[in-house]
Amino acid sequence: MDKAKLNYVIDFFLGLSFFVVAVTGVIKMPLVSRVLGLNYSFLNSIGFNFVHDWSGIVMIFLVVVHLVLHWNW
Repeated sequence: MDKAKLNYVIDFFLGLSFFVVAVTGVIKMPLVSRVLGLNYSFLNSIGFNFVHDWSGIVMIFLVVVHLVLHWNW
């Protein structure tokens, strides 16, 4: 895979992980979760925090890869 295609793949998954972290982070906010009728126990029971946390870890990894790919730029 050439560098441009690899960059597109990394950036796509970086954007996807950002979107997941952003949406789950907003839903986890106390005011938003109360408005939606959700509580922390329910969110935790469906693995919501797991998805949020691991998407954040994936995003950190992809940011590092992105920076390495663009180091000379």
